[in-house]
Amino acid sequence: MLRALLISLSKAEWAKRLVTRWKVAWNVASRFIAGETLEEAMQVIQTLNTAGLNATVDHLGEHTTDAEEARRATEATLEILEEIERRNLRANVSVKLSAIGLTVDRGLCRQNLEQIVSRAKSLGNFVRVDMEDSSLVDATLDLIHWCYDQGYTNVGVAIQSYLYRSEQDTRRLVERRVPIRLVKGAYKEPPEVAYPRKRDVDANFDRLTDVLLQGVVEAGVPQISADGRFPPIPGLATHDEARIRYAQQRAERLGLPKTALEFQMLYGIRRDLQQELVRAGYPVRIYVPYGTHWYPYFMRRLAERPANLWFFVSNFFRR
Repeated sequence: MLRALLISLSKAEWAKRLVTRWKVAWNVASRFIAGETLEEAMQVIQTLNTAGLNATVDHLGEHTTDAEEARRATEATLEILEEIERRNLRANVSVKLSAIGLTVDRGLCRQNLEQIVSRAKSLGNFVRVDMEDSSLVDATLDLIHWCYDQGYTNVGVAIQSYLYRSEQDTRRLVERRVPIRLVKGAYKEPPEVAYPRKRDVDANFDRLTDVLLQGVVEAGVPQISADGRFPPIPGLATHDEARIRYAQQRAERLGLPKTALEFQMLYGIRRDLQQELVRAGYPVRIYVPYGTHWYPYFMRRLAERPANLWFFVSNFFRR
């Protein structure tokens, strides 16, 4: 019930107005959001790079309501790509399709996505498409496959282990060597489409990890690019040490080099674990969100699991 409440609040305008006025809310959220401006985000990424961490940057915003909002979101992502190139950072971009028009007009979204991936390709960079709620999964994957049909192979996507359908989706994507960010999932989904119990979500995460690692073998063991911008096929996005250890053990059994997979984590969470993995020789990519529309992102992080309320509070005092 608490999770459902938090997700509902993430969409409520009255709650957004209330919470964003509280200074304490931003004081907590700012530990997990790299500021409200692109300049602040770039400074964060430079610091991460210095610490041996790669990054993916997300200009916060989703579910735009008209073509003009979608255009502005697209331009913001293009600006990120230009700044990464100008500053020679080890980073790429993440984008939500609902931010660039998916829920307004799919043709508009496709045009905006092509503009982003085309510019990224010309700059030698990579675009990760975030996955949203289950109502948008088919449209999102259709656009990913459309990109590959057009020759844009500098695109990857996120897959959520709490959805029943994810193994089939993952296998199809791996056949095309599409880089996948594997996450557990952060939206409220009905039991008809998603595992309701954490242990089942975890078990499916491990199954999908196996599919991804086997896909690495079948693809000839592609590895992270030297500049840190192009990830390997598996991007395992979790702070769950049991999931991480499982992936490490499976990769070792397959004889994979550490650079054939990467671990991904959220900015501001488990910095100790981030550095532990870097010292062990694994690529680690940090998801760096920024922007003024931070409220829905922050609330979803709290809602992923009710325990995250304590998780976030405890991380506020832990570096």
